Amino acid sequence: MLSRNRTFTPPPNVTIVWGNVCVLPFALLYILTIEHNTTSGLILPSDLYCFCSKVDHDEVNALAQLMTWKTAVADIPYGGAKGGIGCTPRDLSKSELERLTRVFTQKIHDLIGIHTDVPAPDMGTNAQTMAWMLDEYSKFHGHSPAVVTGKPIDLGGSLGREAATGRGVVFATEALLAEHGKSIKDLKFVIQGFGNVGSWAAKLIHEKGGKIVAVSDITGAIKNSNGIDIPSLLTHKEETGTLKSFGGGDVMDPEELLVYDCDVLIPCALGGVLNKDNAAEVKAKFIIEAANHPTDPEADEILSKKGVVILPDIYANAGGVTVSYFEWVQNIQGFMWDEEKVNMELQKYMTRAFGNIKSMCQTHNCNLRMGAFTLGVNRVARATLLRGWEA
Repeated sequence: MLSRNRTFTPPPNVTIVWGNVCVLPFALLYILTIEHNTTSGLILPSDLYCFCSKVDHDEVNALAQLMTWKTAVADIPYGGAKGGIGCTPRDLSKSELERLTRVFTQKIHDLIGIHTDVPAPDMGTNAQTMAWMLDEYSKFHGHSPAVVTGKPIDLGGSLGREAATGRGVVFATEALLAEHGKSIKDLKFVIQGFGNVGSWAAKLIHEKGGKIVAVSDITGAIKNSNGIDIPSLLTHKEETGTLKSFGGGDVMDPEELLVYDCDVLIPCALGGVLNKDNAAEVKAKFIIEAANHPTDPEADEILSKKGVVILPDIYANAGGVTVSYFEWVQNIQGFMWDEEKVNMELQKYMTRAFGNIKSMCQTHNCNLRMGAFTLGVNRVARATLLRGWEA
């Protein structure tokens, strides 16, 4: 096991955090933040967790652990890691973001690699961020498209990657609803967060006949009990950068959105938005955790007692890392898939994972969250024993 620290002095008001938990195939290795460890032969996906104002060691460490269980639940040969740069991207110029990304990559280039640690985008980062990382890494190690995922298509990115997390959320929602004899068509949805994940989920749900009655993002929230015209809203958001002035809905208090009347609530933004203060007021019958840990433990208990069915984040938002795996496979093979194949394989993985979670729930008479964690932890533990790593 190799343990190394990487630090550098960032620009003012910028904090760097890098931490991970990893497994290949599902062999557990626990890492504290900042400290990056690898074991020979390990393939470790590391989301460049975020360019956002709130990044701290405990949060990144927790997210690294969640990624370990997420990849185990999805049954892909990856582990889990998270890294983050604390800043406010909208306050930085494109040039500043590029310099920040490149310096960060310079300090970790010998810790990442196509068979060791493969960064992928998350909050506040995008295909351009990953392009800068790829280019900077290539200065040291030669052109290596497989070293990062979520890249632009022109640089070896996968078709379908941009929509992958949102599309995976929809596949997961369909699997859950089918279990309860329902479908997306004609159900009422509320989506909190209208970034990449939320907007793609909204678009696909709208196309499948679902009625989206409220959405929100950092700029505000809108509602329309008759259903929001999502294509028009997407156009408006692209042109104006805000939801507030959209004419197809009424402005609402973002705090009220989580308790707005609907069948399915999909939190797609930050963690901890469902808590003991608002859980009792939630009217949704189903909650799809498209964000990472949006439901705190107190809220989880309250909602469970109310009979609300919660689809946990380690399954519901696994579409992104699954298609990152597909992108990595394509880069290694040097053979790119068409978008239909990407989407078909994603649906297969999400549907199979739901079936495995349900089997675990039936075996242990537990809810979906416990079933998902039991599935993931059991896979890690079993592989750990097989590799001879038992205590």
